[in-house]
This record gives sequence, structure tokens and C-alpha cells, in this order.
Amino acid sequence: MSNVIQLSFPSRSEQRAATFAALLDTFAGHRRDTDDVFWLKENAEILNILECTGQDVPKEALTTYTAFYETIESRLEFFPQYYRFLLSICQDLEALGLGSGKGPRLAQWVSDQGLANAELSDLQRGEAGRLLSRVGVTSDVDQDQINDRLRNFVSRSETFSVPNKKAAYELTHIAFYLSEYGRKDPCFSANARQSLKFSGTLAFLDCNWDLLAEVLVAMRYCGMTPPVEWDKAVSQVMTEFLVAEGDNAVRQDDYHEYLVCNWALSSQGRSAFQQPLTCGPTSFHSAAYKPAPLREMSEVMYRLDARRSADWLQMRDYVCENVSDDSADMLIRAETACDCFEDFFAGFARTGMRTLPGAMTA
Repeated sequence: MSNVIQLSFPSRSEQRAATFAALLDTFAGHRRDTDDVFWLKENAEILNILECTGQDVPKEALTTYTAFYETIESRLEFFPQYYRFLLSICQDLEALGLGSGKGPRLAQWVSDQGLANAELSDLQRGEAGRLLSRVGVTSDVDQDQINDRLRNFVSRSETFSVPNKKAAYELTHIAFYLSEYGRKDPCFSANARQSLKFSGTLAFLDCNWDLLAEVLVAMRYCGMTPPVEWDKAVSQVMTEFLVAEGDNAVRQDDYHEYLVCNWALSSQGRSAFQQPLTCGPTSFHSAAYKPAPLREMSEVMYRLDARRSADWLQMRDYVCENVSDDSADMLIRAETACDCFEDFFAGFARTGMRTLPGAMTA
């Protein structure tokens, strides 16, 4: 009689639990020291994404933060300048299932200290107010006034038709903030929605998948349907991500791109964080850089000087013939991906300042 050997494989839920445990273990314990502001930034980001995408994180995976959570009051008292990171981490840990009751107390202390008044930007003040109101704490931050100014900023779509990464990231973060990370309609105007399309087009042409992933999430939070071509690009990026573990792990990596691309996948209704990970030092690396068409396109347009036209249909053949074949292919893909490429190009061409004294002429 032969022996029958039963093989036991972990279930999908067990695999997911192990992946989350490893993911949080590496961010909490193996990349940076907890007193490093970049530790706060990285862990605030991963916890925020897990919370706002509704991931079912096992409580055992969260225990890696127990010591930090238990000392968070003293950390906030000594590092008040990092209060937004600390409030966010505390609130997300509690929402995910680790501990309870500290979030409102910390927020009340922040409100009593008037820390939001030290913020320089409307978005930072708005985010501060959101973190307080999230746990029922009032503040003297005028959210309505701030929100009006932010909506005015994102509604100037011409801002986002020229390369400006800082403005583009502000745009996506404003969409996150005003939508309360997908919980309500951010009330973006038609022009603001155009701004997202322009920023996404630039990100696609620059092969900036980090920014493009944020644009995809922001668009969905605004009730928009992103171009299929953009979704496909971010999905492809995730299939090519490399994970280095153990002695091969490094601090300077593409962790943020890894996180936001997974966020974008989740916003599509797809499973995120599917790569199996093991506990310990880990770093995340996007595929090798490939030349993007944005710089070539800009150089071609700049050299034309006064011969430059804002009409894409007039300029298409010339631009495509004067960039590499790969860049030309990306340009045509960008053109067909979005319904506003001609409007985008009209701003990108920057033909409106030819009457500026001293401007170059051909």
C-alpha cells in the first residue's frame, strides 16, 4: 500500500496577511530610525494608503507599530513640527485596528496649541483642519476660505499644460484632500478636471509613473474615468517592479512609486500589493529608466522660436519627425489616450508671449 502525502499550501488570505506583515515590518523597522522625519513620512504614506483603500490588514501585522503608538504622546510633545505626520499615523493605526482613543486627545492638544497657524500653505492648513475634524475636534482653520482658494488654483488649467512637477503634485494632493481621500465629491470644476488631464498627459510623456499613478487616483476621486492607456501603463510598471531584500536593500529607492502605483491599482478595483514579500530589510526598484519624449518634444518646440505653432494638427508631423521613433510612438499614444490633447498642446507650445520685450524671434 502506497503512502499518500498531503501537501498544505497557504490560503490566499494567509498569503495576503503575510505580505502585509512583511510590508509594514520593513517600513516600520528596517528602513529608517523612528526619530527620522523620513520614517514618519514613509510610514504615514503606507498607512494612509492601506486605510483609504480599505485593505483588510491583520492586527498581527500592525503590532510592529505598538512601541511607537505607546510613546506617540511624548513624540508629539517634543516634535510638534511633525504633528501632521503623527496625527495621520495615529488616526490610521486606530482606523486599521491598533489601539483606540489617542487620536482625539492628540488632535485636541494640537488644536489647543494652534499648530495649524504655523503652516505656510493653504493645502497644509487644510490638511491640518481635516485631521482635526476627522476625530471631531474643531479648530480656528477657516476650511471654506481655504477650499475656495485651492479650487481657484486647480481651476487654472493652463498652469498644468507646462512641466511643473511641484504644481502637478499639489493638484493631486488637493484632489485627495478635498475628496477626503475618496469619501466625498471634491466639487472640481470642468477646468479643474481639465487640469488633471493635462497633468496626466505630461506625466505620461515624461514616463513619470509616480505622478501618473497619483493622477489616476485623483481622477477617480473626482468621479472621472481615466484613459485606458494610462491605466495600462501603470499596471505594466507594477509587473516590472523589483524587490531587493536582505543585504541588497537600500534606502534610496522607488518606494513611493511602488506605493502609489499599488494605490492606483486598488482605485481601479484590482488587488494591490500582490508581490510576495518577506520580513526584514526591503527596497523597491522601478524598471530601468527609459528616455521619455517630453524633453525631446520640448527641445524641438523651443528651437522653432517664432515658427512655433499652438496647433497640434499643424505641428504633429514636424514634431514626430524630429524626435526618436520611440518618442514619436509615445506622442501618438498620448494624443489618442485623452480627449483634450489639442488643448493641452496649445498651452504646452507657449506661443502667447511673443510680444514680450526681448523675446527671441526667428
